[in-house]
Amino acid sequence: MKFGGTSVEDAAAIRNLTDIVKKEIPRKPVVVVSACAGITNQLLNAAQLASQGKKEEALQVVIAIEGRHKKIARDLFDGDTERFINKHITSQAEELSALVNGVVVLGELTPRSLDAFAAYGERFSSFIIHHYFESQKIKSFWVDARSFMKTDEQYTKAAVNFDATEQLLKEIVQLKIDNGYVVMTQGFIGSTHSGITSTIGRGGSDYSAAIIGALLNAEDIQIWTDVDGILSADPTVVKNAKKIKVMSFSEASELAYFGARVLHPETILPAVKKNIPVRVLNSKNPNATGTLIVSTPKTDKRCIVKSIAYKEGITLVSIVSTRMFLATGFLENVFDVFHKYQTVVHTVATSEVSVTATIDNVKNLSHIVHELQEFATVTITDKKAMVCIVGDNLRNSPGLAVKMLGPIADININMISQGASEINLSFVIDEEQVDDVVLRLHKELFSNADQFPEIFSN
Repeated sequence: MKFGGTSVEDAAAIRNLTDIVKKEIPRKPVVVVSACAGITNQLLNAAQLASQGKKEEALQVVIAIEGRHKKIARDLFDGDTERFINKHITSQAEELSALVNGVVVLGELTPRSLDAFAAYGERFSSFIIHHYFESQKIKSFWVDARSFMKTDEQYTKAAVNFDATEQLLKEIVQLKIDNGYVVMTQGFIGSTHSGITSTIGRGGSDYSAAIIGALLNAEDIQIWTDVDGILSADPTVVKNAKKIKVMSFSEASELAYFGARVLHPETILPAVKKNIPVRVLNSKNPNATGTLIVSTPKTDKRCIVKSIAYKEGITLVSIVSTRMFLATGFLENVFDVFHKYQTVVHTVATSEVSVTATIDNVKNLSHIVHELQEFATVTITDKKAMVCIVGDNLRNSPGLAVKMLGPIADININMISQGASEINLSFVIDEEQVDDVVLRLHKELFSNADQFPEIFSN
């Protein structure tokens, strides 16, 4: 059971979370929590301020973080328990302040230091929730995820060592589960083999939960958020978006990758390998059935569009070979450059002598362009967005492209990609047109959603 930031944001949310967990105690839950909503951003802000030499401003952020957690403790506990929790919070805040001072003195912020800052949010929240469980007569055991989640040394985006993690989970966590404890731990954080704190990337709490669930062979993996499940579109754009009752692993992964904000893109990979169902549920509305993600849903085999996702901040890189015809090795050379600078290409359109690629990480773009220009002319176009339509059997559905493009015939489309996957049709437009395009497409593509009550609900 993984609970995100808004599910642990204050005392009321923690009480609610506790009620949800109590109902699952017969099923031996492992509870994975994020930092309280907004705390990770504050921690990273403190780190940046410290790196700029703004010591007092950074320390004020630490004081605010300390104060917020003490308020939660005050609302949940009293007497000796509150004093004990506050002492722990003060101790953690003092460590944070020492980190700030260290970065100020050094005048630089390394990825390793950034992970040290970022890890405090989950450590604060999980400690408080564990003790609240105990106060509510739940037999709880608090485990520091750094004791079992082992990673490499790519700080801020560390890769998990599954073999080492599985062994430690069995030694540390499984033993407590077998002895009747509800295990409480943290998402997002881990440690290297030498014991240095690491993180597995923003949004990594979902991934942590999926790894723990998969390696412990869980019955299911529950992702508790603040929405009723995965929706047919971003509800901030489409107010009447439909809730998807069931979808496949591949559909959910595609949606997450192309910008749907409910799941972390890598979340479901460990679950797929073990064929463990994933449920996306709403901690603010625990009676809602949520979205069930399984390997192969037993649904209608017709073409059914499930959702429209979008990803902003896309840059188009257009590359034309200077050798013109029959440029042997041209594609290989192009992608070698992107690989060298660890830049993910989302979609491509190609011809014999040209390639257009979409990226959202422009950190090394100047280096990429410089190397590409050794054998090609390069044009960069930014402020683009990718709109992605995800559903069953799209590749084998005559007329879908016409149905999709009809409502947006007046919109300039820079690039279209279909065929690489039978569940995804995507295209690139100007960033400022996203809301309008998504609204129009949703109206057209989901006009018959009521015909599929086994898949959609309002």
